[in-house]
Amino acid sequence: MTIVQAFRSRRPICAALIGFLFGPETTMAYLGRGWLAILYFIGGIVLTTALMWLAGREGIINNSSTMLGAVAWRCVGATHGFIAARKAGSGPYPWYSRWYSLILIFFVLSTLIAFVIRGFLFQPFTIPASSMSPTIQTGDYLFASKYAYGYSRYSLPMGLGPSERIFGHAPDRGDVVIFRDPRSGTDYIKRVIGRPGDRVQLKAGIVYLNGHPLPRQPEGEFNMGGYSARLFRESVYPGKSYLVAEALENSRGDNTAEFLVPSGHYFVLGDNRDNSLDSRFDMGFIPEENIFAKAAWVFFNQNQKDRSGIWIE
Repeated sequence: MTIVQAFRSRRPICAALIGFLFGPETTMAYLGRGWLAILYFIGGIVLTTALMWLAGREGIINNSSTMLGAVAWRCVGATHGFIAARKAGSGPYPWYSRWYSLILIFFVLSTLIAFVIRGFLFQPFTIPASSMSPTIQTGDYLFASKYAYGYSRYSLPMGLGPSERIFGHAPDRGDVVIFRDPRSGTDYIKRVIGRPGDRVQLKAGIVYLNGHPLPRQPEGEFNMGGYSARLFRESVYPGKSYLVAEALENSRGDNTAEFLVPSGHYFVLGDNRDNSLDSRFDMGFIPEENIFAKAAWVFFNQNQKDRSGIWIE
């Protein structure tokens, strides 16, 4: 019997091999067990999510145990595939068990679904710097909403989004947004302070919006990793507040000229006010079309076990 014939006849060793290489969901589909394939597919998503969650919790799991979990899942696929193939009849098998259907379902369709989710719904980001501390901290792994402001040029990879924003919603003051820097092409995350037509100025570290200081109250201190910063709860308008950090007195960004935000642009600041490259400096105003996501949820932090499941203010 040739190898092709062995796979066509669903030999137990072939089912076990498919289960180990591609997971239990694929081998169940290969054997015509549609409902089991669906259940395993859902189970794989749950397992992957759990491993990602635990990977960010210090002392619970590490990269080696994450790999062992993935291998164990494949061993489940190999074992169940072997047992199920021994009990399976001689056919006929449903359409989805054919090789081309397996490729379409588990590779082409899965890739397409991932593209749609990442491009139109939620996109994951990792945070390598501290310019948004304490709200978003170094090592945070977060999800951003891609539909919050509609879709523009930078909503899809390689700038393949529409040239003009569709289903658009303007960012609000206080929103934490992700945008493409028009100068460097790098993605940044900052907080919107000024909308088109607003006047923004900083005096002694206090933000003045249209001539009025933003109220803020002391909230103690925050460890910035080697030094302490004073925390303040700043309110950009009633009902919308967030924490900002001040580590230095009279830093170079604490006193600025007044900025008039032009039409179609936004003024952004980092919450770590003394350590942020933002609209006070060379970055300047951010074009609306460059804003493509709103930060929503911190999934986990690879260094801090208590930063899991945090909604972003």
